[in-house]
Amino acid sequence: MSAGAVLAQGLGFFALRLGRVLLVVLAVLVGTFLLLRLAPGDPALSMASAAGLDDPAYVEQLRRDMGLDRPLGVQLVDYLGGLAQGDLGYSQRNQAPVWPLIAERLPATLLLLLAALLLSSVAGIALGVLAAWSRQHGGWLDRLISLGVLLLFATPTFWLALLLVMLFSVALGWLPAFGMETVGAGLSGWPYLLDVGRHLLLPALSLSFVFLAVYVQLARAAMFEAFSQEFVRSARAKGASEARVLLRHVLRNALLPVTTYVGLQLGQLASASLLVEVVYAWPGIGRLLYESLEARDYPLLLGVFLVISLLVLLGNLLGELLCYLLDPRLAVVGERA
Repeated sequence: MSAGAVLAQGLGFFALRLGRVLLVVLAVLVGTFLLLRLAPGDPALSMASAAGLDDPAYVEQLRRDMGLDRPLGVQLVDYLGGLAQGDLGYSQRNQAPVWPLIAERLPATLLLLLAALLLSSVAGIALGVLAAWSRQHGGWLDRLISLGVLLLFATPTFWLALLLVMLFSVALGWLPAFGMETVGAGLSGWPYLLDVGRHLLLPALSLSFVFLAVYVQLARAAMFEAFSQEFVRSARAKGASEARVLLRHVLRNALLPVTTYVGLQLGQLASASLLVEVVYAWPGIGRLLYESLEARDYPLLLGVFLVISLLVLLGNLLGELLCYLLDPRLAVVGERA
């Protein structure tokens, strides 16, 4: 296949997937909007109660300011219309537009997600490859790694986060337990980056351990399957070294299922980050989601759901594109599906 044909096929693959992403985002927005509006409770009454006011006239004024006095269909159309113009709404509780509130917290969440994704994927693939190689040569490392994977699968993320805090922050005093940086330190440059890195290490480890176990299992199983393929036997028959067979032939084919899971993992990471951010007081959108849910701040909740949905779907799209780069034949399979 020529380079032009591969490029055209790749662009068509990308356009098809992007169209599906936009449709899914629209469905998520409509579904979330309706679920929040139909849930029991009154945001205006909740906000008035938090302020210590129970005047019915004040509550009714809040309902008008929030647009809750209009029919549900009108509220949905107005929200989608504003969203089409880049307006995510206004948070009455915070007295600020929604997007600046999310944009302020988004970098912290992206930093946490990317660090956890990098830790879990790189370490998981390396351990999976090591386990498969050990089993091929009758070693004991495969059994040891498999035992560690089972322990990680059985450990809840929330409990593991608390355990790491107790061990490394309370007992040993090596790492800070809360926040993203040392308050009042006034650091800049490399000292600031090192300080953020020390605060990031425990949340990233807590978030990555469960997914590390999944990566180990996926890489290990894919390596076993690749070792039994005909092209591996052919490469060995031609005199290729074991390292070349492992890295050049086996690993590339074994990366396909792992790469697919990278995109899917973002959704689970975003969900798990809510607990991790609450435990470590990490100032990200997961903690913002918890605070807005507790306050029944509808516009802010919808904005956070939108951003998380986009992160998940774009992660899935990136995973599919990486799979396409590893094996362009997948684009043809995807078009037929």
